[in-house]
This record gives sequence, structure tokens and C-alpha cells, in this order.
Amino acid sequence: MVLATADANGVPSARVVLLRGLDDSGLTWYTNRESRKGRELTVNPRAAVVFHWEATQRQVRVTGTVATVPESEAAAYFAGRPRKSQLSAWASPQSQTLAHRAELEAATQRIEARFPEAVPLPPFWGGYRLTPAMFEFWQGRRDRMHDRFRYQREGGRWHIERLAP
Repeated sequence: MVLATADANGVPSARVVLLRGLDDSGLTWYTNRESRKGRELTVNPRAAVVFHWEATQRQVRVTGTVATVPESEAAAYFAGRPRKSQLSAWASPQSQTLAHRAELEAATQRIEARFPEAVPLPPFWGGYRLTPAMFEFWQGRRDRMHDRFRYQREGGRWHIERLAP
């Protein structure tokens, strides 16, 4: 999914992340909390996500508030990741500048030596969950008379309205 966040000044930033959970509580993904998205979510805990399927001319947009997932949930997810992914989570100073790739490779080797068995959850890594306040469903049409429906949360209920293309 494409995740859009904004900093304290409202400057937006978007990137693709992997949706790792979807249930009644929201949409969940995991990342380095010291990354740009993590820093932005700390100062502005609102986000938007977009799913787009070109082949079927469909799109879903979701906006809402974001909170961190409990550490126990993040640890359980982290434990199930491939070892190399666990090591890279520790080694990568995500979103920071590197002079050479060799820095990252050396950091990975140091982490691998530090954790020859199980790799624990890094203290700076975890999950986020977006609690939806709005869903918009778009169905494209060749004549550009697209179908759009917005579901807006109002209190404990969803208000549904059709939008013009």
C-alpha cells in the first residue's frame, strides 16, 4: 500500500509499505520507528493509505489516526520474520544517509555476530496501526464516469455517500 504521512509543518511524504494486518481495529504495518515515517507519525499521528489495482481499475483510499501496536504484538510479528530481515532491521539506520553500501554490509555482519541465535526485537522497531476514519472506494470506467463511494465515520457509525467522478 502507499502510505502518506506529513511532518509537523504539513509537508507530505509517501512511500510503499507492506500491509501486514487488517482487522476490525485497523490496518497494520511494521517499520523502524526512527525512519522518516516514524518521526512524522510521532509529531503528526494521522496518515492516508492508497491501494490501487490498475488491471481492474479499482482503488481504495483510507485516512485516519495512527498509533503504535503493543510491543508484544510487534515482538510476535518480528519473531516470525526471516533471519536476514531481522538482522537488516537492526543494521539499517533507515532513512539516514550512507556514504557507501559497505557501511550497511559491515553493520549487518556486526549484528549477525552479536546475535548468533535468536534475533530480539530492536527497541526502535515496531508496528503502527491506522484506525480508519474514512474509506473511499473508486471503480474506474472508460467513459470517465467513475463510481466513487465514501464511508465516513461519524461517532460509532459509518455515513455513506456517493461522490462525483
